[in-house]
Amino acid sequence: MSRNLFEDLAQQTAGELGAIRAAGSRAGAGAVEPTDVVASILLGFVSEPGDGVLGRLVGSLGVRSVATGLLSGWPAREFADRTADASGRSDPPSTRELAAGIARWRPRLDRDAFVRSIAQAARVRARLLLPGDADWPGGVDDLGVHAPLALWVRGRSSALAETPSMALVGARAASGYGEHVAVEASAGLVDRGFAIVSGGAYGIDGTAHRSALAANGTTIAFLAGGVDRFYPAGHEALLGRIATTGAVVSELACGAAPTRWRFLQRNRLIAAAAAATVVLEAGVRSGSLNTAGHAAALGRPLGAVPGPVTSPSSAGCHRLLREFDAVCVTDAAQMAELVAFGAEEDGDDDARSRPGAATRTLEVLTPEEHRVLDVLGIRRARTVRELVPATGMTAGDVLGALGALDATGLAARSGDGWVRRRPE
Repeated sequence: MSRNLFEDLAQQTAGELGAIRAAGSRAGAGAVEPTDVVASILLGFVSEPGDGVLGRLVGSLGVRSVATGLLSGWPAREFADRTADASGRSDPPSTRELAAGIARWRPRLDRDAFVRSIAQAARVRARLLLPGDADWPGGVDDLGVHAPLALWVRGRSSALAETPSMALVGARAASGYGEHVAVEASAGLVDRGFAIVSGGAYGIDGTAHRSALAANGTTIAFLAGGVDRFYPAGHEALLGRIATTGAVVSELACGAAPTRWRFLQRNRLIAAAAAATVVLEAGVRSGSLNTAGHAAALGRPLGAVPGPVTSPSSAGCHRLLREFDAVCVTDAAQMAELVAFGAEEDGDDDARSRPGAATRTLEVLTPEEHRVLDVLGIRRARTVRELVPATGMTAGDVLGALGALDATGLAARSGDGWVRRRPE
């Protein structure tokens, strides 16, 4: 891409930009320059979700300057010099971090693919939300530098701003018991005025979505790929129904495929967008435990539904109750109390507009540190030998991450192992 492509891209996609931003303007959002819209889309297009280096860079320079620099071929040193002169965030990335970031982002600068992505978004009637829009879900801002720069929505974007909301997550291979709990919980929460947030997957997620729809409630599905490609394919009809009355959401541009890492990063949006998270059924290695870990790290209320002690499908929930200080909940009334309890702890302030100390600390964590934090428990210490297979990292990388987590107050030594510290 050449130096002058930035303005060219805005002009070339002007018609599509008007269509995909229609929802934001209807919601009463202030006017945003087309170049700023293109910059936000472009940075999301070239980066992976939750890239903290990019988040810190944007915090210092703004989306337009960062996009201009990438398109113009600025070296890491020029970005570093400009962040040093900026009056934005006090923690801009180092030159070394910027060099690694540029090596990740610049190879993805593909003009034709970028233009096709925007055209595809317009074709499927996706809408783009930016921070500051009236329909922007304020809870995701608590992710700090790991927050999304934009969100793509198919359906009713105002569903994202509806409160209260509850994330219901759980195993894909759900048992009859888990599906029964999901049906009752989702319908009961809808009756109490909650919007249901989940991940659109098979098992507990899909059951929670269907129950909310059957109860004429609002439900929101966060995807790990572009909103033009409903995934899993077996839920195409379900996700289409969700988009009719609620919303299907992703931070990834149209055309992006779901990957394991993107599923894990998608989970942080589910936890952040909802006022509380409840794990209804989960095995000991269920991905829903990752969502629970994000909720705990953000200081969100976390609930878990107990199951038979002999059932492997409930072993993850029992671990949350034992190691993560999750609250034992058995019905919709008790789940609703999680949100009321969280509000009482925060006094008269809005919990989602006032991140706590743990949230502020999370802003500077690397993906590796997040990965280690996700698998640490509050009560039972885990050794480095246990953390290596659990995180998929080397022992050296695990030790480095633990040292950083110790320094930031998020983890502590306990005997021969490590534990997660409770949020202040």
